[in-house]
Amino acid sequence: MSEPTRIPAPDGVAPAAQYSHVVSATGRLVAVSGQLSLDEDGKLVGAGDPAAQARQVFENLGRCLAAAGAGFEHVVKLTYFVTDTAHLPAIRAARAAHIPDDRLPASSAIQVAALVAPEFLMEIEALAVVGEQGA
Repeated sequence: MSEPTRIPAPDGVAPAAQYSHVVSATGRLVAVSGQLSLDEDGKLVGAGDPAAQARQVFENLGRCLAAAGAGFEHVVKLTYFVTDTAHLPAIRAARAAHIPDDRLPASSAIQVAALVAPEFLMEIEALAVVGEQGA
């Protein structure tokens, strides 16, 4: 398996503490649709609680990645859609339980007016690259 290459601060670009500016990898692409804080029965987890919602979203991301033969170690990009940027610390804490600081993916955070239903505070999607067999 090829290891993703992370470039946290390319020359001439201000360093970022919470993500890598560039991540490159070779292999099979795994795209995970935006995940919400729903349990396996489709019920909301963590009404009004960004930390609980973030934990559930990352659990769902992990299950989706595993279904494709991937894990958080393969994630090269996360995109966060949040109804309030004040939720970002809770998201970072949930992410830290799955991705160490020295393996941060590229990331984008977008504040949106609303998600599919008002009870959802965030939606997170992932791109992962699984190394080619024999690489």
